[in-house]
Order: sequence, then structure tokens, then C-alpha cells
Amino acid sequence: MGEQTLCTARDSWLHPHLGATTTGGPAPREYVVALRHVALTLDADPRWRSWWRQSGLSACELGIVAEGPLDHPRPSADIRRFDDRLQANFTCALPARAPVEDTSEQATRTAAGEIRAMFEVIRQALTMPALPPTPPVPDLPSDAADVPVTTRHLPEAVGDDPDHITLAQIEEFFSS
Repeated sequence: MGEQTLCTARDSWLHPHLGATTTGGPAPREYVVALRHVALTLDADPRWRSWWRQSGLSACELGIVAEGPLDHPRPSADIRRFDDRLQANFTCALPARAPVEDTSEQATRTAAGEIRAMFEVIRQALTMPALPPTPPVPDLPSDAADVPVTTRHLPEAVGDDPDHITLAQIEEFFSS
């Protein structure tokens, strides 16, 4: 079953939006594809669907900004409710480059850990029960399509900490 057929848009509760800052170059393709692949796997998993229904919300719009060399306190999140959906924007660090022979496997493993950590923050914010186990994530298809990635250049830093993306920048990343 290909990644495009895991869930139909009508049935989906999880809508990933991916972004990258341009200060350190774009996110490695395999990592961005892995982030989307993991999100689609969770979206299709019956235990995660059941867990999400307990939120009372119809959808989670999960924005993930890969930050390149920026390093700041984690989790960095902007979580807001809009009517019957949750908008949760997070930052994540780009992973260290893995050896060529297991780049896809390492990217998927790292992406699964990152997304699970994001949902732990969401779970706490919504005071929901414990997360279900992460389902086995199928191997990335060798012909995986490119993932649309929003790329933004961060403005010059203002304030005391020039190496950190701000919550305001996270909030605005996917708007416009």
C-alpha cells in the first residue's frame, strides 16, 4: 500500500504541513519525506484514530519546521484551538547525516521519535490519556513523491538570543 493511499483526505484527522528555515539550507529530502510518512502512518492507525477521537476535535493540523543549525529549548510549540480543529506548530532539529546505506531507515526512526514527542506535548496540552504505541512504520517507498515544503528565511534576530526561532515566528510560518 503506497503512502498516498494510507487514508483518504475525508477520513484523515492528521494533516502535516512541513517547513524549513533557509538559514542552514533546506531540510534533507529524505528527512522531510520521512516526517510526512510517519504522520500518514499515525493518521491511518486505528489506535491513534481512536486516541484522537477522545480529543473531541475533528483534525490536527501539525506544522513542523525543520530548523537547520538553530538550537533552542524544546519543545518549541505553538498550539491553538480553532473551532473543531487543533493547530499545532513545532520546530525540530535536522538530524545528523546518517551513512548512505541507511539514510532512509535512520530518517524514519528520527522522524518517528520527533513526531511522538510532539504528540506528547499535544496530549499534555489537551489533558488527554497516554499516547498509543507507535505503530510499525513501513519502509519509505523508493519512489516516494517529493513533499511540499514551505521555506522561509528568518529575519535578523531581535533580542538577546539570535540563534532561536521565536514562538511568533513559528505561529506565522505557515500563514501567507
